[in-house]
Amino acid sequence: MEAVTAKPMITTKTLDEKTARMVEVYANQSFKSSRAIQRMRLQLLAWVIRGKIIEGLRRAFDFTVASIALFFLWPVMAITALAIKLDSPGPVLFKQKRVGKWGSTFLCFKFRSMYIDAEARKAELMAKNEVSGDVMFKMKDDPRVTRVGKLIRKLSIDELPQLLNVVRGEMRLVGPRPPVPSEVAQYEFDQRRRLNAIPGITGLPQISGRSNLSFTRWVELDLKYIEEQSLLKDIEILLKTIPAVVFSRGAY
Repeated sequence: MEAVTAKPMITTKTLDEKTARMVEVYANQSFKSSRAIQRMRLQLLAWVIRGKIIEGLRRAFDFTVASIALFFLWPVMAITALAIKLDSPGPVLFKQKRVGKWGSTFLCFKFRSMYIDAEARKAELMAKNEVSGDVMFKMKDDPRVTRVGKLIRKLSIDELPQLLNVVRGEMRLVGPRPPVPSEVAQYEFDQRRRLNAIPGITGLPQISGRSNLSFTRWVELDLKYIEEQSLLKDIEILLKTIPAVVFSRGAY
């Protein structure tokens, strides 16, 4: 009587189609011969090298675009810094601890768009949170936002200093928005998959409604991006970000 060998159940619900096919091939292949083992090692090595090359190209693209953007946008950034300084007391830049890929932390840069006591006043405004789920906080007429802050938020100018984070390799041009540690502490298990990618300045949520989205929908779009991410996808999202910023869709 022949022995029955159990084979793993592979579905595209948990793995992408390409990976599923590869695993099925390995599951059905005999690795008893040294030739088969060597072939498997070479395939895995080729897969790793390909991944490194793609990652290097994306990093080179991000660094180049961010550097060029900083060079051409410095007059806008200088005027913004002056306007912030004249509008309200406090520093021009707002530095905040954010969570990056796999839980690593870094200082995220933004132009200050709120009064300096904004964090202290957040607790009293939580009841007016307009994002369902209580993980993220968004409020259309947030009283903590300065006059200049309302303008630079509407035009997404407050995010320009994050180009420095991109140059430093802490962020990408495209990716899930970096959350603060207090938000991550409230994540459910599946929502933590947002941390499986380097955070970005823009992403699918930014071109799909931004602040008008629920947190659940925000996560769904981020996970969709992580599954499909590529250099071409990043370029597509960057191009769609331009009209989203110009027409201030969902920005406040």
